[in-house]
Amino acid sequence: MQNKRVPMRMCTGCGEMKPKRDLVRVVKSKEGDLSLDLTGRKPGRGAYVCCDLECLKKARKNRRLERTFSCRIPDEVYNQMEEELAKGE
Repeated sequence: MQNKRVPMRMCTGCGEMKPKRDLVRVVKSKEGDLSLDLTGRKPGRGAYVCCDLECLKKARKNRRLERTFSCRIPDEVYNQMEEELAKGE
């Protein structure tokens, strides 16, 4: 019997490698809209953050998502993502 490989992704907040299913995907669509992808199926460029609000705040403070997506992210978008993540916990 062969063990199935677990896909690993790095959290943009804390920088730890974790199993993909333990992280939340942040997606930038072709139109440039950023949102949380709780299903992991939305099309677009993705980055991963732990399901922890503190990791999203670290990524925001260090502008890691802005570097990943090569664009400036307005405070309203971060606030909306923080609210969505808080609801999901």
